[in-house]
Amino acid sequence: MVSFRTILKSLYCVEQAEGVGAKVRRSIGTMGMRNFSPFLMLDHFNVSPDAGFPDHPHRGQETITLVMKGQFFHEDFTGSAGVLNAGDLQFMTAGKGICHSEMPYSEDGTNVEGMQLWVDLPKDLKHTNPRYRDLRDAEIPVAEPNDKVKVKVISGKSYGVESVKDLAYTPIDYYNYTVQPGGEVVQEIPADYNAFLYILKGSLNIEDTIIPQFNAVFFKRDGDAIKVSVPEDSEETNFVIIGGQVLDQPIIQHGPFVETTKEGIYEAFMDYQYGRNGFERARGWHSKIGKGVDEKLYRVLTGESEKNSQPLKDEL
Repeated sequence: MVSFRTILKSLYCVEQAEGVGAKVRRSIGTMGMRNFSPFLMLDHFNVSPDAGFPDHPHRGQETITLVMKGQFFHEDFTGSAGVLNAGDLQFMTAGKGICHSEMPYSEDGTNVEGMQLWVDLPKDLKHTNPRYRDLRDAEIPVAEPNDKVKVKVISGKSYGVESVKDLAYTPIDYYNYTVQPGGEVVQEIPADYNAFLYILKGSLNIEDTIIPQFNAVFFKRDGDAIKVSVPEDSEETNFVIIGGQVLDQPIIQHGPFVETTKEGIYEAFMDYQYGRNGFERARGWHSKIGKGVDEKLYRVLTGESEKNSQPLKDEL
């Protein structure tokens, strides 16, 4: 018999300012849920084309970015660049150090929407070489167990459908569900994974409680699966279920740097400041997109995106 996980905590995600002129609804990385191993942060972002996330560093974690509306450009200090369209994802491993810029663009001037998840790296991979992988919408397998449930299997296995492999170092499951009124979902989760969900649109019935839009629900590790349903009198509901292998290690985080000791954080700041131990290319680097992507730059970037969107080289 399958046993279902019970709710540890649920919280409403209030919109707040982030980056330069951006707005996010943050669930993990708040006073309500500081971290949820291996997860460090989850932002549901809604960004105007004149805002964004200009040049900034990372160390010691992976980021997973899902674009739901508009386009998102990225560029790093190796010269690699590319663009994510609606439905695309990027899995980036910061490892020992990366500096990059992430900036929105929409042809009609409307806001760009998406989600960014920060995932902790195992201690022995904190200083691995950086890398990234763009996962295009067309590459994502889809499961449709019935006429009311559709799930994009970004990472993991759902209703017999398996995802693309080798996307991240830290083992994670990531499912993007669209469920019609009256639909029910049972998603299996490995025993050693923490798991949560976030409601992008609509509402869910969990343990006979109606949970509305923009709420995150965190589950105890007391079952084999997560069971949720959409009320008959509700609307189409879009939500993500995300799970990850719990890491038995301290989390010491300061801004974009994540280590297992305070000494590691001090070293990260010194390395970034002096351009060493992974940050050699950071000194004097400025991205082309950091001040925003206008129509003229958009044409240039999209003309070069296939040529420039290459994985980070191993020798970094």
